[in-house]
Amino acid sequence: MKSDIQIAQAAEMKEIREIAADLGLDESDLELYGKYKAKIKLTALKREYKKSAGKLVLVTAITPTPAGEGKTTTTVGLGQALNRLGKKAVIAIREPSLGPTMGIKGGAAGGGYAQVVPMEDINLHFTGDIHAIGVAHNLLAAAIDNHIKQGNELRIDPTKITFKRVVDMNDRALRETVIGLGGSKNGQPREDGFQITVASEVMAILCLANDLMELKEKLGKIVIGYNYNGESVTAADLNVAGAMTALLKDAIKPNLVQTLENTPAFIHGGPFANIAHGCNSIMATKLALGLGEIAVTEAGFGADLGAEKFYNIKSRFANLNPDAAVLVATIRALKMHGGVELAELEQENLAALEKGISNLEKHLENMAKFGVPVVVAINKFPTDSEAEINLVRKKCEKIGVEVALSEVWEHGGQGGEELAKAVIKLLENKKSKFKFLYNVEQPIKDKISKIAREIYGAVGVNYSEKALQQIKQYQKQGYNNLPICMAKTQSSISDNPALKGRPSGFKISVKSINLSAGAGFLVVMTGPVLTMPGLPKTPAAEAIDIDENGKISGLF
Repeated sequence: MKSDIQIAQAAEMKEIREIAADLGLDESDLELYGKYKAKIKLTALKREYKKSAGKLVLVTAITPTPAGEGKTTTTVGLGQALNRLGKKAVIAIREPSLGPTMGIKGGAAGGGYAQVVPMEDINLHFTGDIHAIGVAHNLLAAAIDNHIKQGNELRIDPTKITFKRVVDMNDRALRETVIGLGGSKNGQPREDGFQITVASEVMAILCLANDLMELKEKLGKIVIGYNYNGESVTAADLNVAGAMTALLKDAIKPNLVQTLENTPAFIHGGPFANIAHGCNSIMATKLALGLGEIAVTEAGFGADLGAEKFYNIKSRFANLNPDAAVLVATIRALKMHGGVELAELEQENLAALEKGISNLEKHLENMAKFGVPVVVAINKFPTDSEAEINLVRKKCEKIGVEVALSEVWEHGGQGGEELAKAVIKLLENKKSKFKFLYNVEQPIKDKISKIAREIYGAVGVNYSEKALQQIKQYQKQGYNNLPICMAKTQSSISDNPALKGRPSGFKISVKSINLSAGAGFLVVMTGPVLTMPGLPKTPAAEAIDIDENGKISGLF
């Protein structure tokens, strides 16, 4: 079979004008970025928001493993399959970060015959949104140090600055830095550091804003640190929220592209799910709901991270009521959760599979707590045996959850028809009773405990002294009533990446709690979570090349 990029480069794309017209959008609603990409103007957004009559389907997954789960591939393939069955489906997903694209994860445009295109553009710069977010973020960072250099009227304490700089690349050497060296002309020396751009609060804000003015308001609320009296200092205090918003005037507009089968797809925003809230923008999702009969979206990593945050954070801020969910699993990944090594996954192993299914069962229990009906999608690999597939089916039937095979990687929309039929059946026969896991009015520690115990299965939470002091500070400052954004490893339901399957008897360790006042949540740091990833020994970048005709190879 051809590689992902070879399949994408052979795609017969429609001009984006045609894709937009099929959605009911006029060319005057578009800002074209060549023939195959467009942004949707804010005037069209306001008009389509008022409709929002579509059904909302969330695609999530079991705990990720190196064997792969194929969540984005399933999302894209499901959208294609729904359209094959006569449903007007619109996809809404995140845009890729250059860090993982050049690192170990690769791009985020789906795979096989379930991809969004133009694949190279989407994975490399796209329409420049992430770069704009990085520039807006770093404008605020520059304003902080300039204010201190120019007399420090706000009396900012350089040792209490919490706002780091960003860059859209995995670069571990930038995690901890010292800036302002070289004498007083270069400012005041202080410790600083970098995050990857998709971990920026500005990224989270763009994805959680409902319109341009709300974006500006939220940017102004960003707390950059504290003054010598211990009082918070914001972007509004530094008078740069307006300039930051101006830099984001185009980035806030959702991007319209298409799949290999010409299904419309909005790709907009890309916060990580292990260190941020892991969902595409509210604006893109609402646009998909306004223009389509069924909006298919996804949340990052496993359901303990992406889905939990989609429900408790994004749905809360956007007033969304998800109608159904798809939980993606692979036989390969479940066997890894049962103790099988990566090199041995092609061999049938029912004992390990039965043990690993505990991970799937835990995620299904968690999803039930939100009241949204679920179907399990088995992302089928050629090495999966009938006995293994039947074992997963029987386990899910015992729980009362429907299962469908998905072969979209190999067969595109046609390979997703069984799954699409199951989703349609779910939408028609089971009414969602969506509810939040916790009330934001609860104390901070109660909200953290609720997530740790009910979603992760922890027996308790251990707090560092620093975290306890931060909780007291945030309560005193009036930030008690914010949702919780857990920063946790994606490799385990617990905060220990080595614990596979369904861990038990553990406690979650909270190292610190970061305030994202602009985005409107508290980021709870647990375990060994880094907001600036590093490149692997052999980065994906080493396989990427381009010829004299501009044709790219090695991108995946």
